[in-house]
Amino acid sequence: MPLPAGLRALASRDFRVYFAGTLVSQVGNWMQTVTQSWLVLELTHSPFLLGLIATLQFGPILLFSIFGGILADRVRKRNVLMVTQSVQAILALGLGLLVLTHHARYWTVAVMAVMWGVMSALDQPTRQSFIVELVGRPLLPSAVGLNSASFNSARILGPSVAGILIARVGLFAAFLLNALAFLVSIAALTRVPGRPPASRATRTPVLEEIAEGVAYVARTPPVWFILGLQIIVSFCVFNFSVYVPLLAKVLGLGSEGFGFLMACLGVGAVTAGLSLGALAGSREPPPGVIAVALGLACAGLLGLAVARSFWLAASLMVLVGLTGTLVVAGCNTSLQLAAPDRLRGRVMSLYTLVSGGIFPVSAFSVGAVSEAAGVSRAFAVNGSLGLVALGLLLWSRRRRRRRPGGA
Repeated sequence: MPLPAGLRALASRDFRVYFAGTLVSQVGNWMQTVTQSWLVLELTHSPFLLGLIATLQFGPILLFSIFGGILADRVRKRNVLMVTQSVQAILALGLGLLVLTHHARYWTVAVMAVMWGVMSALDQPTRQSFIVELVGRPLLPSAVGLNSASFNSARILGPSVAGILIARVGLFAAFLLNALAFLVSIAALTRVPGRPPASRATRTPVLEEIAEGVAYVARTPPVWFILGLQIIVSFCVFNFSVYVPLLAKVLGLGSEGFGFLMACLGVGAVTAGLSLGALAGSREPPPGVIAVALGLACAGLLGLAVARSFWLAASLMVLVGLTGTLVVAGCNTSLQLAAPDRLRGRVMSLYTLVSGGIFPVSAFSVGAVSEAAGVSRAFAVNGSLGLVALGLLLWSRRRRRRRPGGA
């Protein structure tokens, strides 16, 4: 019996192995993400310092992700992933031991956040461009959708487990389990092939390779429109590691309620990931659908600005998770299908730059606004800003299409 459209990538044995290992690793990562946020709030009681940690962790992506894309175009992607996963396992173990021995301080969390960010800057462009090697272009929408569903299933399970562990065992358990989860991911990577890169032009100067990738995006209007959508969702919507713990405090929730809010976010996101392959088939997702989803996600933030009921907040989290993930996964799929094989690493490094690299600025902004004017004002500001930016981007696209020769 043929698999449903959204699950067709599971027909690939290599993707199944990679998918299983990645799912385990992502559960551990989400446990660490929410536990780290809770640890920072326990150490500092400061929304501003919580936002600063997120800035430090994602800052290296802003600085180094383009070099990660060049690395992905030059060497075997599997080997890069094995190195980055190994270093992150060591960092997770180190942070867990610091918490267990009561030596964790804000500055130690900050240092490890920076080191984690450097590894992510190399890992993410490589991981994004590795998927098409496992499944090929026809199955790519299904694979990206399943990868998004994996990430967001982990968003449900990881925070829920972390909330229980924080309350009943202690903060250290989530960090130690994440280190073990990385070992599972590394073992899975050893079971899939590491194919040689499409281009072996390693003597080309690095700046020329960067310029080639940027020039391709600049002369391809549909590509930079998709990147524009990704910039908006990254800046305005995907600040959940800052938003949710602060919202939990406003609603008077403990760690278990915090974990449940993160799980609600994940429910919507998993639904979006599983739906993407069915909606797009083997084609690029329609840009108009992605834009509508972005508008709904920003509207959801405006709803959270006034939500004072736990169940209303939880429902809005489902909506924002669903629509925000449709935007992110749709942009990812569109860019991978558009990019030539020899440029895919660099194009996906630009995607990583605007999806993760812009987060330090937005996280800092959310933390600062929350500190100065309250969490509700931060939701309202970002929701409004997202809707205005989306309107301007659509106006620019329509104006360009009306010009002779516009695309």
